[in-house]
Amino acid sequence: MKIFDIDLWSEIWITITRNKMRSLLTGFGVFWGIFMLVVMLGSGVALETGISKNVEGFATNTAFFFTERTGKPFKGFRKGRSWDMHNSDIEVIRKTAEGVRYVSPILFGGRAEGNVVYNDRAGAYNVRGVYPDYAKVEQQRYIFGRFVNDVDVLHKRKVCVIGTRVYEEFFRKGEDPIGQQIRVKGIYFQIVGVVDGVSGIQIGGRSSETVAVPFSTFQQAYNQGDRVHFLGITAKDGVNIEQVEQEVKAILRAQNKIAPDDEQATGSFNVSRMFNMFSALFLGVRTLVWFVGVGTLLAGIVGVSNIMVVTVRERTREIGVRRALGAKPSKIVTQILTESLLLTSLAGLLGLSVGVGLLSVVDTLLSANANPDMFFLHPHIEFGSAVTASVILLLSGVMAGIIPTWRALKIKAIDAIREE
Repeated sequence: MKIFDIDLWSEIWITITRNKMRSLLTGFGVFWGIFMLVVMLGSGVALETGISKNVEGFATNTAFFFTERTGKPFKGFRKGRSWDMHNSDIEVIRKTAEGVRYVSPILFGGRAEGNVVYNDRAGAYNVRGVYPDYAKVEQQRYIFGRFVNDVDVLHKRKVCVIGTRVYEEFFRKGEDPIGQQIRVKGIYFQIVGVVDGVSGIQIGGRSSETVAVPFSTFQQAYNQGDRVHFLGITAKDGVNIEQVEQEVKAILRAQNKIAPDDEQATGSFNVSRMFNMFSALFLGVRTLVWFVGVGTLLAGIVGVSNIMVVTVRERTREIGVRRALGAKPSKIVTQILTESLLLTSLAGLLGLSVGVGLLSVVDTLLSANANPDMFFLHPHIEFGSAVTASVILLLSGVMAGIIPTWRALKIKAIDAIREE
């Protein structure tokens, strides 16, 4: 039996056109099912892309530490005591914590109106003291110059690295600011670099709106003594950051006379845990999208199956006559399955095309109004997902014709001819 039999396709076309409204309504169910599947898949990809873009460039095996009030009395100190991390804590962590790769203490200088000045221009920007290793924790995109280096920290140089927003406020586009002097909280610093943080994660404010100075210079220039406000730790490759997190907390408690089991006193933020949470969220979104989308599509397929059952019932006499005249069962089966597949494919491929087109339009509009804070970027359906949806569509079209085909094969020629 040839699939491209002219007579076969003529019969199929006559059947479909004979029931235009019924075919249209049934086809719309399939169209809507595949359209919703494509739109939801595209939206899920856009959400995943947006969130991933905002956290990319940040070392995933990193944990940050900060101080809290103690939760237990210890060695004569009362409960609720305030405490600070110190430079000596950093040295002990470097020497004794085997799983630690980078140690990046941070100092925050706050943000106030006019705290950063260049010539006759002033602005309110974040100020922080950092070590060179901070650029390995939060990747930086270099526009001009370099980042803070070890020599800057060792000699307490009065140099700074400014963010792109600071640069745009103080300098003309394309102007080289390296070597220029700016006043930060009343003290002059020489610009050695312009950077922009790759990640959207904010540690003490956006890197684009920050002036970073050497950690040691910050301590001396702003009378911070040997205090450390915040501490970033990156684990070595293959080392569990949660294990390192607990090890560093134990060191901090021991160094600052805090009860070994006082979890309240040492606060921390595990970036790896956040990334794992996002991965679980993405998996859940993808699973939900496929579940809802395929369910909607199958609802349309059920409609196709029902209309084919009705069509077979209406054509019982016709099928009986054809069987009596010698039509082979394979020809009856081929016609019914082809009708089901054709109706499903046409409606489904139309829904797929419209869905992809809508995602493309939305992507164009979003790209034209790009915003760094957006968590919904580049909605599209991946090629593999489109292929999977198409395969599901075609298989569903065949499945929709199975019950009507089985019913048609049960029709006996003599009984069909007698039926009125």
